[in-house]
Amino acid sequence: MNSKVSLQPAFILHRYPFQNTSLIVDLFTLNFGRQRAIVKGGRASKFKSRSLLQPFQPVLVSLSGRGELKTLVGIESSAASINLKGEYLYSGLYINELLIRLLEGDIEHDLLFRIYEETLLGLQAGGNIETMLREFELELLSNLGYGINLDNDCSTGELIDESEWYEFNAQSGFVIDRSSDKLQHANIFLGAHLIALRNRQIEELSVLRTAKRVLRLALAEQLGGKPINSRNLFAKSSKL
Repeated sequence: MNSKVSLQPAFILHRYPFQNTSLIVDLFTLNFGRQRAIVKGGRASKFKSRSLLQPFQPVLVSLSGRGELKTLVGIESSAASINLKGEYLYSGLYINELLIRLLEGDIEHDLLFRIYEETLLGLQAGGNIETMLREFELELLSNLGYGINLDNDCSTGELIDESEWYEFNAQSGFVIDRSSDKLQHANIFLGAHLIALRNRQIEELSVLRTAKRVLRLALAEQLGGKPINSRNLFAKSSKL
């Protein structure tokens, strides 16, 4: 990233206190991926842009500095704040945590940025939470280069057969399963569900359940097995 960037479209993913009155913010920017910046005096009552230092607020930011920790030198609103409540808010926080943990700094993800914004707007509109989360997870993995091969048996190269069952390995992919008792395995999936997932036809409950299980395994691999903290907000829900 250049030492100075002006009016970059961005969202704040997370913020936390720093020193006496300052903040550190994790940003998802259109052209520079994830950035971390100090907001000097950001917690002070006289800081005129305090209302913009919130998640789900589309902003334009100006940054300076070459290291991992930049300095935010300007921020202004670029659109109305996206208002999320209840489980929709928890879903947004979950998405933000995934981005914080999986995005690398200074790598452009302009398509993913647009998908993120569209997902937040969908949550604000009261869409189906599980469908939107699964679709976002699929797009996130794909855009970061960790896409799941839902086309072929990774062992034989043959196309996924809707009538067969497949074992999923997060490192390699799907391979046809010949075991007699498939209910004893948490990572065995029906080919028809995998094809539906590939085609983003995931509204049916059985396909949603498959999508959730597959994506949990795939995300756990990329997260190094470390738990996702925001899932605690959904302690009584199965959506995450």
